[in-house]
Amino acid sequence: MARTVLVYVEVSDGKIEDHSLELIGKARELATKGGMDVGALVVGHGVRELARELIYRGADEVHVVDDPRLGTYRLLPYTKAVAHVVGATSPEVVLFSATVVGRELAPRVAARLRTGITADCTDVDIGSWTDPLSGRVYENILYQIRPTFGGEIMAAIVTPQHRPQMATVRPGLFPIPQRDETRSGRVVEWSVELDEDSLDSIEVLEVRREMRKVDLKSAKIIVSGGRGAGPKGFELVRELAKLLGGEVGASRAAVDAGWISYDHQVGLTGQTVKPDIYIAVGISGAVQHIVGMKDSKIVIAINKDPEAPIFRVADYGIVGDLFVVLPKLIEKLKQGRLPGGS
Repeated sequence: MARTVLVYVEVSDGKIEDHSLELIGKARELATKGGMDVGALVVGHGVRELARELIYRGADEVHVVDDPRLGTYRLLPYTKAVAHVVGATSPEVVLFSATVVGRELAPRVAARLRTGITADCTDVDIGSWTDPLSGRVYENILYQIRPTFGGEIMAAIVTPQHRPQMATVRPGLFPIPQRDETRSGRVVEWSVELDEDSLDSIEVLEVRREMRKVDLKSAKIIVSGGRGAGPKGFELVRELAKLLGGEVGASRAAVDAGWISYDHQVGLTGQTVKPDIYIAVGISGAVQHIVGMKDSKIVIAINKDPEAPIFRVADYGIVGDLFVVLPKLIEKLKQGRLPGGS
């Protein structure tokens, strides 16, 4: 049996979630590096038709559990279905998106399989690892990378002695792979015996999906405010974003202070963004925030503290009081020219 990097695929309204396609692309990268195949696992009702799309996106093998009783996500039957397939196929690695579903489902599957799991990874890699005590070399080790100790360091966590190696990975970190309709793959259908008690223990009366009011992921320009901006500073942040045709972002500190809603939060506990221009106003640059915007093409930082960590990731930095800098910038934009322009 070929060694496999397996991705659990989430489906909403009959469509594959973008974050699951991101993981298929990342799994393809890991599998190529480790000489493995890419597998996908999709559970639900009416999901057989999605298998071909997953192959086009990079999967070599798609495992399908299609059952009318699984049309609506419920934790216990989904846990049994996923654990059954993973246990029977013995993949090297299993990846889940760190969504509400993934964070709930993945640790329960790991517990059933008696293996470890790392939650909320910001990256994953694969390679060899040498045990510093025994000197033993392990191959195809999944490096599960995430902030730890309050975001002070980035830790690479490994699970050398148990399989599968499991992790949940933050959405929005990787590109969605392009479709390749020339790809071929294998589709395996599974029938899982479901416990009627677990099916009947919870009755789903209604499913409501609340869309984000602000879509920062597709924004080309984001102007974000932090603790240093304060409520008055956010008035300037909003005005600057409007003039630039961008969106307003925020650090967790600003959201926690009630100056702006959670939909605008960028960082480990908010949205992960990749705009063309990211302007950080009054943001110190904690690791948790940097994780969410580090892949921006151009980062401009405005902060009166010259030692602020945000300057270490900024392409351009302005050391100054935002209440002096932003009004001047806004004035120049209203005049139709930027500082330094003609």
